[in-house]
Amino acid sequence: MAQAHVLGLPRIGAQRELKFAVEAFWRSPMTSRDEAALQDTGRDIRAANRRAQRDAGLDWITVGDFHWYDQVLSTLALVGGFPERFGFAADALTLADYFTAARGDARHSAMEMTKWFDTNYHYLVPEYTPHTRFGEGTEWLFGEVEEACAEGGNVKPVLLGPVSLLYLGKEKDGLADRLSLLPDLLVQYARVLRRLRSQGVAWVQIDEPVLALDLPQAWRDAFAPAYARLSAVAPSLLLATYFGDVSEHAALLRSLPVSGVHVDGVRAPAQLDTLAAQWPADKVFSAGVVDGRNVWRTDLTRVRESLVRLAQTLGDRLWVASSCSLMHCPVDLTKEARLDKELRTWLAFAVQKLAEVALLRRSLDVTEFAKPDVQAAFEADAAAQRARRTSPRIHNTVVHRRLAALSDAHARRPSPYAVRAKAQRAWLKLPLLPTTTIGSFPQTAEIRAARADFRRHAMSHLDYLETMRAQIRLAIEKQEAYGLDVLVHGEAERNDMVEYFGDLLWGFALTEHGWVQSYGSRCVKPPVIYGDVYLPEPMTVTWSAYAQQLTDKPVKGMLTGPVTMLQWSFVRDDQPRERTALQIALALREEVAALEKAGVRVIQIDEPALREGLPLREREWPSYLDWAVRAFRVCSSGVADDTQIHTHMCYSEFQDILPSIAALDADVISIETARSDMALLGAFETFAYPNEIGPGVYDIHSPRVPSQEAMERLIEAALARIPAERLWINPDCGLKTRDWTQVDAALTNMVSAAQAVRARLVKREARAA
Repeated sequence: MAQAHVLGLPRIGAQRELKFAVEAFWRSPMTSRDEAALQDTGRDIRAANRRAQRDAGLDWITVGDFHWYDQVLSTLALVGGFPERFGFAADALTLADYFTAARGDARHSAMEMTKWFDTNYHYLVPEYTPHTRFGEGTEWLFGEVEEACAEGGNVKPVLLGPVSLLYLGKEKDGLADRLSLLPDLLVQYARVLRRLRSQGVAWVQIDEPVLALDLPQAWRDAFAPAYARLSAVAPSLLLATYFGDVSEHAALLRSLPVSGVHVDGVRAPAQLDTLAAQWPADKVFSAGVVDGRNVWRTDLTRVRESLVRLAQTLGDRLWVASSCSLMHCPVDLTKEARLDKELRTWLAFAVQKLAEVALLRRSLDVTEFAKPDVQAAFEADAAAQRARRTSPRIHNTVVHRRLAALSDAHARRPSPYAVRAKAQRAWLKLPLLPTTTIGSFPQTAEIRAARADFRRHAMSHLDYLETMRAQIRLAIEKQEAYGLDVLVHGEAERNDMVEYFGDLLWGFALTEHGWVQSYGSRCVKPPVIYGDVYLPEPMTVTWSAYAQQLTDKPVKGMLTGPVTMLQWSFVRDDQPRERTALQIALALREEVAALEKAGVRVIQIDEPALREGLPLREREWPSYLDWAVRAFRVCSSGVADDTQIHTHMCYSEFQDILPSIAALDADVISIETARSDMALLGAFETFAYPNEIGPGVYDIHSPRVPSQEAMERLIEAALARIPAERLWINPDCGLKTRDWTQVDAALTNMVSAAQAVRARLVKREARAA
């Protein structure tokens, strides 16, 4: 009989318990009492996840998917692979050490962070050098397995695989080829797998998601010898792939010395039948048919039809699963008491997806499928699917007409950048190396309390307005005191850069507890795009126009771009993503026009997710980049030449899409570069970026305050590649997660650094003259 399992569960807790426990630990002196409280929270979350899997009726209980900060960092801790620059003893690593690598401290910069494939999750990038040595690491995983085994049942630990662990890292300090570290790394993986086998573990899920990428041949060739070595000492291995089509590796996957393979049947449905057709008789085939990355309930009837075909071919070798880890989904739909009742019937969160996986496995047994509870579940699902397809709330004829009227002219500024730049400089009158920030300022307890009181009607609209205006005044006063050149209003009214807009646009719905992890303790609550997107009235004009009234300096209007709105929401799956992106772009085009009309003539449209949305396979890039760039240009091109359009991008690798970033035709782009020590700017040696650029000189994701001298060094590094007249000075990202003490010190240093380098430039020009 087929078996049921999932690849992983959210690790944040149903009420974000991990976030609050971790942040309390960070604020404390990190005493044994504080660590004990954090450990208790971790145990409670793990126990709840195991209980949810048992209650759903899954055959395998997945463990090892809990991590204090990040799965890649935890894997490095397990195999003794922390960067040697921290000086930590691998076999004596503490939680304080672990978090230092993630966040940095007064002596250490944090590890670099980037996107996990094409998701909105961020992982910490391993650093591999000629001195990298792996060894015995933490015992955390083995303790979690012991917890689970004590409860009984089939326990399936999950590990990030060795090839993916190496591939997802970076070479540093002259290391020529990180793949050369694989033999040493396999020694530690073999140690871990032997230990798991000694604990009585029968199956281990070992994730190799890099198989969904365009892998160089040398990396493909690494799999067979690596798994030959591991399989000799391991329990049965289920090699898991996800996020894309791996059918091109069919021969490799069939021949690998593992006991089973998992493939993603949601992102690439056709590969299920393709791979299963000639599947070896001695291997399990795990079909990921329940979407681990979106919130729509599974069409049970349709999916069962495909599973029946697979079962006829595979028999007992078929496992039914989620497409990937459910960490990308909110925890439990039953917590959503205030969500629209009709919309709620269309959704499934992680706990509900557990039930879907188990139900689909049951339905493959003829006797089970005939039982009243299974039949009732299928009938309820079919009714929900019909209701969603036919609901009038999904379609808006006004939006359809506007889309039909779009032309190429809507995606072009009236004049080229050179003409626009001259017009903008004439009224902005900015100095060389103008300084600004990315947008947000600290979200203090007072701000959060005011928003919460307003939402639950404990604060009047007038009192809320005055509270937010006071925060805007504070932000403007502080920025003028720092000496910044282009100011922002601080975004006190915004809970999140996507959720805020989702609350004000038609076609979006917000959840109350639909949190997912973005990185570390940072959780976001993505809106649900269920229908056509329409702007009923301006969303930001009141706040930005008020801020502009308080100062003679220019204030940027702050918007989130169409691709990021798309990527950081749960998107409807009943039409192409391109069409939804253009609907958002049209709504934002109206907002941009309203800001300009209100006298806000510097407007930033953030697109940090542009690279994240890039398909994993290069052959699919041109189509995506074409519509993604068009969507940005549609929303940004309806303004006069002297209105300056900014955009911002962070924590992704942009080198390979710089021509498309240039094609956005933003007047100014700001990008993350501080955590990578300006490494990204190397791409500008071969690509002449045509417009203005602000490479970040301050890593805001760490509490560490960089010195003026450190920022001067980064500015000088940027000047080696970017002409001074086109260089802006700014932090890496928004400052909402920092406190005012950190912000005051860092921005004071940043402005002083810009002024010092500016003065040196003037002296250089004078000497040259």
